[in-house]
Amino acid sequence: MYTAGEIAERIRTGQVTSREVTEELLARIANDTRVNAVVEVRSEHALGEADRADARLVERGGVVGPLHGVPVTVKDCFNVAGMRTTWGNPAFAEYVADRDATVVERLRRAGAIVVGKTNVHAMLADFGQTTNELYGRTNNPADLDRTPGGSSGGAAAALAADLTYLEYGSDLVGSIRLPAAYCGVYGLKPTNGLVPQRGFELPGTPYLPTELPILSTIGPLARSAADLRTALRVTAGPESPYSYSLRPPRHDRLQDYRVGVVNDHPAAPVSSEVGAALSDTIDRLARSGAKIVDDWPDGVDANEQAEEFGRQVELFFALHGDSDSDLTAADVRDLDRRRMQARASWQRYFDDVDVFLCPTSFTAAFPHGSTTIDGQPYETQVFWIAHAALTGHPALSMPIGNTPAGLPVGAQVIGPWHEDDTAITFAELLAG
Repeated sequence: MYTAGEIAERIRTGQVTSREVTEELLARIANDTRVNAVVEVRSEHALGEADRADARLVERGGVVGPLHGVPVTVKDCFNVAGMRTTWGNPAFAEYVADRDATVVERLRRAGAIVVGKTNVHAMLADFGQTTNELYGRTNNPADLDRTPGGSSGGAAAALAADLTYLEYGSDLVGSIRLPAAYCGVYGLKPTNGLVPQRGFELPGTPYLPTELPILSTIGPLARSAADLRTALRVTAGPESPYSYSLRPPRHDRLQDYRVGVVNDHPAAPVSSEVGAALSDTIDRLARSGAKIVDDWPDGVDANEQAEEFGRQVELFFALHGDSDSDLTAADVRDLDRRRMQARASWQRYFDDVDVFLCPTSFTAAFPHGSTTIDGQPYETQVFWIAHAALTGHPALSMPIGNTPAGLPVGAQVIGPWHEDDTAITFAELLAG
């Protein structure tokens, strides 16, 4: 199946119409009885939008947005006017948004057609699985008996199963990166705060900007690194009237990159299959001429930062949720200082290194309902994604191969603060 960028070019150059592309995608969604990734569609509305996109293409002589006429989906936690926003919770089953989330507005402005919503874990409350009482369980297209990850499992599975061209998800505890790795697609957690979050709130809850620490980030999932860049370019930046453009990547050739690498750790020992794919990738990097810098950044204790992330998640829910907490003002101050110290340590590292490459998860996709994985506690999934989540640095997961059983393996690329396109371009070059 084509990437979003490729199908946009085919539409723009008249090789296919948006109507034809949208009809074909809606048919695939309707015929899916196995993956259960796309849980709500608006077929007639989408086809009407496709017809209007085709008419605008003629009127404008091919001068259109980068996603013109491309049918896309979004995670069922973003408001889309006229569609239900449920968060996988029966209590919100009948909530219909009257306004688009900012990311949805911006995707539409770039020409995309939002055809439907993808499944989530109930209340986005699991990073490893996607199931809820409203829509049931989403399966991994590579092996239906295995998880697609969570909570953006529907998003990643939809891409892997050819049920969408582009997706938008959310990432607090790896909820973009883990599903991307388990399903064999690309997923980006942008620099924290880069993409506005209006329209990503509990149904019926007024959106209020906040200057309190926010660990949760929203970002795109796609079939290519180039699609991540396109999606980020059209959705990033503060709300109007401000403007924003991505900072250019540090390098345009793979051999010019200075790459920090770590491929294992006792706290989350990688499986032999994941380790083999990572080792092959690092060897390929070395052969390309890229400079390899082995080991964690100076001043970074990987165990300590992973544990610190757990404390920061507790603070996040105390500040933004309704959970009780015994945290004092002094605790909040100390937590904030430690988070900023961690960010500073990583940013000093990026003075001399361009990107950091490590596992996204220690394992490939595991069977549904697992409470332990490869002999490790369920929470071990969090270790590798915790560091960028703690500091807010941009981090993406990219596919780097498959296990002998055909399960995707993902690697994580962490980039410098507000240099998202450096991480994206590196992933694009590495994919070849």
